[in-house]
Amino acid sequence: MTEQEPHPIPAPDDRLGQAQALTPALHSLARVLRFRLRGSDEVGLQALPPAEFEVLRTVLDEPGIGVGVLARRLGLHASNVSTTVRGLVGRGLLTREADPSDRRAVRLQPTARAVADLRRIEENWARVFADTLETLTEDQRTTLIAALPALRALGEALTDGRS
Repeated sequence: MTEQEPHPIPAPDDRLGQAQALTPALHSLARVLRFRLRGSDEVGLQALPPAEFEVLRTVLDEPGIGVGVLARRLGLHASNVSTTVRGLVGRGLLTREADPSDRRAVRLQPTARAVADLRRIEENWARVFADTLETLTEDQRTTLIAALPALRALGEALTDGRS
């Protein structure tokens, strides 16, 4: 191992080695995203704790999702998700609507304010990323952009595996 390459690149057929090389890098990136890019206070919004952000982001991605499905999707207990949802409803970011096919079931919808707030947060993230991408080489930026389909597929596969 060299100083520039702390983790050797595994062979193409070494799936465990690939996972061991990717995991620390992805975890580090996720940690930075959670803590450095929370974003709400930087754009003049009330801070969103990570759990609230994840619930809100998922409802924005899947309007009409139920609390049980949302909890499974996020790998959380339904009671914790319900508490988080109550807080987001109280802050005017989510609404609960009765499911027309089952009046006992509740479907979650983002409010217009939630859509606008999240857009501001994500625009701020994009500015931070743009500034940070400037510190990388052109080859590194090209490689990251080329990896987008694979990263999206990995995220979907991990989500499907948890659901």
